[in-house]
Amino acid sequence: MKVRWGLRELPELLSELDVAEPFLLATERWSETVPVVGRWSELPTERLADIDTAGADGLLALGGGSTIDTAKALSARSGLPLVSVPTTYSGAEWTHYFGVRDAERRYRGGGGGGARLAGIVYDVELTLGLPRDVTGGTALNALAHCCEALYVRGRDPGADELALRGARAIASALPAVLAEPDAREPRAHLLAGAALAGEALSRSGLALGHAMAQAIGGRYGLPHGTLNAICLPAALRFNDEFVPGELAGALDGDPATRCEELARLAGFSTLGALGVPADDLPELAEAIVARAGGRANPRQVDAAGVLELLRSIY
Repeated sequence: MKVRWGLRELPELLSELDVAEPFLLATERWSETVPVVGRWSELPTERLADIDTAGADGLLALGGGSTIDTAKALSARSGLPLVSVPTTYSGAEWTHYFGVRDAERRYRGGGGGGARLAGIVYDVELTLGLPRDVTGGTALNALAHCCEALYVRGRDPGADELALRGARAIASALPAVLAEPDAREPRAHLLAGAALAGEALSRSGLALGHAMAQAIGGRYGLPHGTLNAICLPAALRFNDEFVPGELAGALDGDPATRCEELARLAGFSTLGALGVPADDLPELAEAIVARAGGRANPRQVDAAGVLELLRSIY
């Protein structure tokens, strides 16, 4: 996959990929950056069948994880190559699989894989002005990619260095970004860390923390990053014997404690504070165990153990 830095590189990248007539997926917030043959702005959406890409020879997604996931679903359905221009730190641009949410951001099924990933363009200018919760949530989602890539069952050991470098960059840059949201240099470091995290994710995969975040966020329409911020420390403590010592060095402290500190700094606390019903926790635990991330976790999980974890962060 071709990766470029700077939105000015987008036209040349599209040309290299033989995409002359792209179809754009972006919310109304983002203006068109190159000529396109069509556009879809209702994001996220489960109305994939209503999106007419006739005449397009490629897809261009400009936005956060929900936008890129919608574009990946469309790519898998149409066979068109996809170029992503992420505006958050979610890492969705690196994976061929996706989950489809409705306009209320609730998961309604329809997830899958097979997107034709062709290119990525990063530009720090697109991250300026991100709300604090989106900044913190998607950055901590990226940090979760780094952490879980280091111990997920079946991981690529060759991606460990990417994960460690990404974790170090995110943990050091995020406090500075939260303190000065419009400062370009820390934003650039954070975006670079998120790019490393995304590549590590694509090569190694996800474990229990993400399974928890996906199951809870998809059910209640809660942001994926927010759920990762809350769930990751518990997952790290559960997997403590499998967490490599190098991660403590990258984070400058105990991994679970440092991730918890960063979550608090970004404004995230507990599942209860998000309005997750306590009575639903047993059912959520069952759903988490059944997810791919739960099955790929290095320490075996069961519903009783996951329920205990959920109660620890409630």
